[in-house]
Amino acid sequence: MSLHLDRISLTVGGVPHLDSISLTLERGTINVLLGPTLAGKTSLMRVMAGLDRPTSGRLLADGADITGRKVEARNVAMVYQQFINYPALTVYENIASPLRVQRRPAAEIDRKVRAAAELLRLENHLGRTPLQLSGGQQQRCAIARAVVKGSDLVLLDEPLANLDYKLREELREELPRIFAASGAIFVYATTEPTEALLLGGNTATLSEGRLVQFGPTAALYHRPASLRAAETFSDPPLNVMAVEKRGEAILLPGGATARAAGLLAGLADGGYRVGVRAHELLLARPSRAGAIAIRGTVDVTEMTGSESFVHVHAGPLRWVALTPGMHEVAPGAPIDVFVDPDRIFVFAPDGGLAAGPADSGA
Repeated sequence: MSLHLDRISLTVGGVPHLDSISLTLERGTINVLLGPTLAGKTSLMRVMAGLDRPTSGRLLADGADITGRKVEARNVAMVYQQFINYPALTVYENIASPLRVQRRPAAEIDRKVRAAAELLRLENHLGRTPLQLSGGQQQRCAIARAVVKGSDLVLLDEPLANLDYKLREELREELPRIFAASGAIFVYATTEPTEALLLGGNTATLSEGRLVQFGPTAALYHRPASLRAAETFSDPPLNVMAVEKRGEAILLPGGATARAAGLLAGLADGGYRVGVRAHELLLARPSRAGAIAIRGTVDVTEMTGSESFVHVHAGPLRWVALTPGMHEVAPGAPIDVFVDPDRIFVFAPDGGLAAGPADSGA
């Protein structure tokens, strides 16, 4: 099945939740909905599932209009961040429950349940109840129930959000394998750019109920079409500053100037916004010529052991540098940070991408 959303809008109580979203999802694909809280991810999933009817627009499944079709009449499965299992039933019966509703033969139920359990590494826990499982196993049980249903469309709304770090990492590694074996359309909502990159497939970046960009996940990360897309796909937040190109010079915030090198050299004169991802904001001057030095003051340093987040302010700028190793820099200390003009995104006044790094396809 292919699912096409044609200019989907949704207004609830006079408040717009979705604004004219159009995209096409193909069978056998992983599709990530990426955006902050209130971006419209859950609202869009509810419309796809048939739980909510759009205020305007259409949903087409293999070309047939299913906009008004109720959720019971759609072959859809949903998994939420809360573990939704039947506590009194065994894992086997939890996974089998949609097949029993479909009145499948006993032999078919047993075969599909055991196949799903093996896929999700639950084959040794089929006789247990959900409360006898770990959190990760409980969520795998919920996912197995969705997979075994044989749905054309599987919707996962931040399914790993309530798990601890180790369990999230374990399931993130397993989910692409599970998706590939299913053949359904999978739609996965998350607020985390890292999770989108780990899952791969396609990503739709959302902001305030609008579709910002849709395409292969890695391509969107390396080649955001706009400032809004780059900000949505950056964690820590994208470092942004307004600059003005004047001949061979770049006017920086606060009145300082720098030579127009790298991606800045080929721009027409005028105003731009420069975006620098945190791992590209350097604490040491790069070897290549033309680096832009910005003198600032340290606000705070957060160390994780393998890397450090150095928060810096320089006049109106509030930036974050992500650097490998332990860098214990005292709050209030002066610091120089460096911008490599070949490792930046440059956005035009309308927000569209004007230039990007060479490995982004520019």
